[in-house]
Amino acid sequence: MTAPPIAGKSLASDEPCEKGWIKVWDPLLRVFHWSLAGAVITAYVSDGARTVHESAGYIALALVLVRLLWGVVGPRHARFADFLRSPRAVYDYLGEILTMTARRYLGHNPAGGAMIVALLILVTVTGVSGWLTTTDRFFGVWWMEGLHSRSADLLIAFAGLHVVGVIASSVLHKENLVRAMITGRKRP
Repeated sequence: MTAPPIAGKSLASDEPCEKGWIKVWDPLLRVFHWSLAGAVITAYVSDGARTVHESAGYIALALVLVRLLWGVVGPRHARFADFLRSPRAVYDYLGEILTMTARRYLGHNPAGGAMIVALLILVTVTGVSGWLTTTDRFFGVWWMEGLHSRSADLLIAFAGLHVVGVIASSVLHKENLVRAMITGRKRP
């Protein structure tokens, strides 16, 4: 079985690096990705240590702001315009994954783009609702605390789905996406 073709634009604008590799993920995007993962995990597991929990939450919110800006002004594969697709395109891509016929994307695939949006929204809802529970207006308000708790649980569930998607895409396309998010490089 041959690998599915790469979908998307020409590779001409992607910057070649070592022989056989193309720079796809810029350093800021990679640092953002791993920092956000660390902040979310830290906040989730440190629920009993209030200072650590809150600090990790504020860091996560600050990282989301950086990512939103970078999604507009960053390099090609960091920009939302490069990977945001219609719900139909996401649905079709998920169907292709199930039939093992999904095309390979040099940047984010349609499902990955949708997951980015979902995770950014969930981090924002979780962080803002957590902050609001510390204010006079919402301290001890049951529904705000519930929103914070449920959105945190949903965020962890979606992060798990993200990992499953990375593994599935890595297997399907015979490439190590974790390594690509560390080095910034992918094969053409």
